[in-house]
Amino acid sequence: MSRAFVKEPDGDEVADGQPELPISPHPNYLRPQGLAKLKDRLAKLQQQRCVLAADPDDLLKRTPLAQVQREIRYLEARIEQAILIDPSAQPAVRVAFGASVEVADEADQIRRFTIVGEDEADPAAGLVSWVSPLARALQDAAVGDLIVWERPMGDLELEVRAISYEAP
Repeated sequence: MSRAFVKEPDGDEVADGQPELPISPHPNYLRPQGLAKLKDRLAKLQQQRCVLAADPDDLLKRTPLAQVQREIRYLEARIEQAILIDPSAQPAVRVAFGASVEVADEADQIRRFTIVGEDEADPAAGLVSWVSPLARALQDAAVGDLIVWERPMGDLELEVRAISYEAP
């Protein structure tokens, strides 16, 4: 058979047919607990890969195995690129990476956010990525400062009420 009709993986695809997960162009800042979570997730996926790879002839396991391998490659790259930041070494009076920030809006509604790495972000839990519009607006603010959070639904003015840093 001519090689002209054989599908070869392109630049974003590996031999298992799964496109690579996109890697952020931003530095991979992480708190110690964020790095620990990534390593824990990697270990679980490596165990899952062993289970799925135990029977290479099982066609039903090929797609899940390829997906697990793709996520393993992603996590290995993110861990390799990790830049560990110790929140307790940050400036205590200014908002920086790892800060837990308490803010109040115009209606005096109090909210608390912690600025974390992209892989740690969970907005529902109050963990916002350091590259998010909220974290960028809060960057370098001090208690008493008013900041403007530019949101798709409209700008919101927030007053910084408290800043704290957890020990790793």
